[in-house]
Amino acid sequence: MGSYKVKRIILTNAIELELPSTIKIHLVVNVSRVHMYKDQVEGQKKEWPLPVIIKEEEEYKVEKILNKRKFRGKDRYLVQWKGYTAEEDTWELRENLENARDLVERFKEEYGEKSR
Repeated sequence: MGSYKVKRIILTNAIELELPSTIKIHLVVNVSRVHMYKDQVEGQKKEWPLPVIIKEEEEYKVEKILNKRKFRGKDRYLVQWKGYTAEEDTWELRENLENARDLVERFKEEYGEKSR
């Protein structure tokens, strides 16, 4: 999401972040959700891969499905995009991953989920 300061340590596994008011999440988060910020190496250019065009729509290639969770009764998959860093990973609905069916199925098999 960005780089934010740790305001204070609540418990050994929970910290309070200093977030802008525009971010609508709870200020206290589990430490497993926080990673040390690594600044871009000086002179290094960040070049993101261009999308591919499928049926006249821009699509990005999925590298891997990292996780799955239910949100408002629907399955969402955490997607690692090919050529992008972890900061760009996003939670996507199953219907947004039609062109990555094989990766979704591989994730389900790896974690013991039956195909639907």
